[in-house]
Amino acid sequence: MNAEELQVSAFGIILHSGTARPDIHEAFALMRIGDYEEAVEKLESANKELVEAHHAQTELLQHYASGVEIKIEIIMVHAQDHLMTTMTLLEVAKEMLELHRKIKS
Repeated sequence: MNAEELQVSAFGIILHSGTARPDIHEAFALMRIGDYEEAVEKLESANKELVEAHHAQTELLQHYASGVEIKIEIIMVHAQDHLMTTMTLLEVAKEMLELHRKIKS
């Protein structure tokens, strides 16, 4: 895999995880005002974006597993960091949603 292909994959991961993050933050705001249905929609939207980012990551792993040499560049480190922190944020948001629902019931 050449440097350009790696960069395209990295930017795909960054794009999709970056698109997911504002949806998660909007879901937090919606939870605070008790609009749980809309919060769920935002979290589902964020999850769809993270699935796309994960597909790009999985494609890289498949190349690596098949013996393709992949030289890791700083942009890929950044992409992985972006993806993992956004995935963690989504997990926290889902837990917060459940807590908000329990408190308001």
